Amino acid sequence: MIEARELTKRYGRKTAVSDLSFTVKPGHVTGFLGPNGAGKSTTLRMILGLHRPTSGTVTVDGRPYADRPRGMRDVGALLDAHHVHGGRTARAHLASLAVSNRLPRRRVDEVLEEVGLADAGNRRIGGYSLGMKQRLGIATALIGNPPVLLFDEPLNGLDPEGVKWVRGLFQRLAAEGRTVFVSSHLMSEMENTADRLVVVGRGKLIAEESLKEFAGRGTQRSVTLRTPEAGTLSSVLVDAGAVVEPQADDVLTVRGLSAERIGDLAFKHMAPVYELTDNTASLESAFMELTADSVEYAAGDAR
Repeated sequence: MIEARELTKRYGRKTAVSDLSFTVKPGHVTGFLGPNGAGKSTTLRMILGLHRPTSGTVTVDGRPYADRPRGMRDVGALLDAHHVHGGRTARAHLASLAVSNRLPRRRVDEVLEEVGLADAGNRRIGGYSLGMKQRLGIATALIGNPPVLLFDEPLNGLDPEGVKWVRGLFQRLAAEGRTVFVSSHLMSEMENTADRLVVVGRGKLIAEESLKEFAGRGTQRSVTLRTPEAGTLSSVLVDAGAVVEPQADDVLTVRGLSAERIGDLAFKHMAPVYELTDNTASLESAFMELTADSVEYAAGDAR
């Protein structure tokens, strides 16, 4: 378990993380989301003891990571797949980590096999693609078979097969009772991978809850209505306070009224309904809406 309490990090006048508190529990894949500059990478580095907090605390299973003597047996992490010596082979890289962390040498072959690099283990890392380096970074995180795992943008450079594999891996690790904390900007993948979220903006906590709860906080929900009486029902729904957008001859997108209310109005006006679908807000739309005031680097309007 990872626990941050009133965590703050300042660089001169710049506050990267401000009074941030959250808990990442075992048995879940927890997504760590936020706009660029939100403080995600700084927070991960403080968890690993690479940056010292200005104030506040962050612990792994009740102790600061720097106080844990077992290193990669306690926590596995992938922060940057490029931070590895390009002149080494993957097998040599992992072997040095095994020796320095007093891990059995067999773990090198085991993790190479697990991440799909068994046939490339004797190649120099400098010739690897970004996707292969990501797989090597994941192997590095797994080599100590730790109970806590942190990943910063682990899907960058992976092909669709690799993304599917990582999704299944993270879910399996969580099902084994491990703590899995994944920072990513890919909302679609978080919808398919994470079951809990920690969302930050400008270094402050925006939300800490299940993915379903967070997505449901978005207000841009809609109902798809298919009816041969689209023109008549449009007027009825607008009079009832809805915003109606025609999509096709007999299809409407309705906002501002529930599916139940729309069904009642259609029944009252004796209009047949062929489809009435409540479209739950997506994670992406909820994220964009709830972090709108926290975007540090926003693009200008197109002219």
